[in-house]
Amino acid sequence: MVPGDLGDHGRFSDPSLLVMSSLADGPRHGYAITKDIQQFAGVTLGPGTLYGALARLQHQGLIEALPADDRRRPYRLSEKGTKVLAAQLESLQQVATTGLRRLARE
Repeated sequence: MVPGDLGDHGRFSDPSLLVMSSLADGPRHGYAITKDIQQFAGVTLGPGTLYGALARLQHQGLIEALPADDRRRPYRLSEKGTKVLAAQLESLQQVATTGLRRLARE
């Protein structure tokens, strides 16, 4: 297996985490979020997945909708969302570090 090639297993991804990671760089509308996620994670979110994640995140107070710009509605991370994202990424970093260290011992 080539590094970065996950074969038939696909990519392990959580749409909410990907959306929040995209918004960590600043406000974006749906299409821009999708393109950013494709670029940094290699994952393509379908419209239903994207807008479902946006609705859940907004309902949870993790992101905020900004006034529409033409027909596009931008979103941004809320203060709570920033804290939750940082905690989630730190937790994932610990899991990745532990997993990689354990693999190296094999």
